[in-house]
Amino acid sequence: MKEYLSLAETAEIIGKSKETLRRWDNEGILNAVREPVSNYRVYRKDDVQTLLGKLFEEETEDSVSNYLEPNQEYSVLELFAGAGGLAVGMEKAGLKCVALNEIDKWACKTLRNNRPNWNVLEGDIKNFNFSEYKDSVDVVTGGFPCQAFSYAGKKLGLNDARGTLFYEFARVVSEVNPPICIGENVRGLLSHEKGKTLEGMISILDEIGYNVVPVEVLKAINYRVPQKRERLILVGIRKDIDIKYEYPKKHNKIYNLKEALKKGELFEKDVPKSDGAKYPEYKKMVLDLIPQKGYWRDLPIDLQKEYMGGSFYLGGGKTGMARRIGWDEPCLTLTCSPAQKQTERCHPDETRPFTVREYARIQTFPDNWEFIGSTAQQYKQIGNAVPVNLGQELGYSIIKFLNRYYEMK
Repeated sequence: MKEYLSLAETAEIIGKSKETLRRWDNEGILNAVREPVSNYRVYRKDDVQTLLGKLFEEETEDSVSNYLEPNQEYSVLELFAGAGGLAVGMEKAGLKCVALNEIDKWACKTLRNNRPNWNVLEGDIKNFNFSEYKDSVDVVTGGFPCQAFSYAGKKLGLNDARGTLFYEFARVVSEVNPPICIGENVRGLLSHEKGKTLEGMISILDEIGYNVVPVEVLKAINYRVPQKRERLILVGIRKDIDIKYEYPKKHNKIYNLKEALKKGELFEKDVPKSDGAKYPEYKKMVLDLIPQKGYWRDLPIDLQKEYMGGSFYLGGGKTGMARRIGWDEPCLTLTCSPAQKQTERCHPDETRPFTVREYARIQTFPDNWEFIGSTAQQYKQIGNAVPVNLGQELGYSIIKFLNRYYEMK
């Protein structure tokens, strides 16, 4: 069994930068040691696990609340709605969903099955005109995919983005003219095309009459979600409105996997039984050898080489491979497929992927939110979703903004 972790591996496991770990070493919070054979500076695995436990135990009391009631009924138009993670969160915050657009037929069936009263517009967004909602919707939201633009001039305009889904997002915002719009995306958008893609999006929103609030990446674990997921949030405020938008405050308490799957503060009962994927026999044999919070480096060296193949010799921690989650830590980011080699998320006690309902719990979907389609389709819908509790916290921040807007108006 491996006793030591490199700086890169430790940074990835703890979720801090290498610079922070170097500072912690100087401050005596987590001390690096010399590995006996290589003489490299490394960290004892036991020390890392002990510190992880302390970090999560330190913040058991939550004194932060973003809860706020709307002063009147506020309406949301949601684009790229998926299986409803953001929409359910907004609904829980107190916002009314007037329409949702989604192209995936199974996600649309999920939305209609759970909310027969919702106006689900199924199909390609390019085929819909939203002018009927002009000046009658308070917020347009959407998780548009990250796509490269064609850069025709120095400042990107709406027409340069034609053919991309962000163009469609901006087109709908322009047609509807809401006081505020919110886009969400992966953290990678910050560095996509060396930051030019995000710059282009900001200039397009500027062109259609919206000032963009400084972009932030919100960590789901800070918003009552037991998962290390990150979402980039892009907020546009209509230029005639001089009111500051504030992102939701971070909660003190960080929830772990046990609180996701067992009765506790997040859920009133243990996770319901449901279908789930299974590992092939070889993978099960390998993962049987991995302890809680362990990963491929906990295997015997010959099995490490066999399981990892060529990637054994490449750099990077690759801590998602052959990874078993611990009960006392948040889950790593869920993907659309629970048994992919690069992003394994093995159950703490049983050698299997998380079931569909366990997946949904980790994304903070309510137990009565039913997903339609094959097991693979259900995993895909859940894996692509915005965590419901993160959506709810964003919803409160929108209510705070809209309350101020209508009070001034």
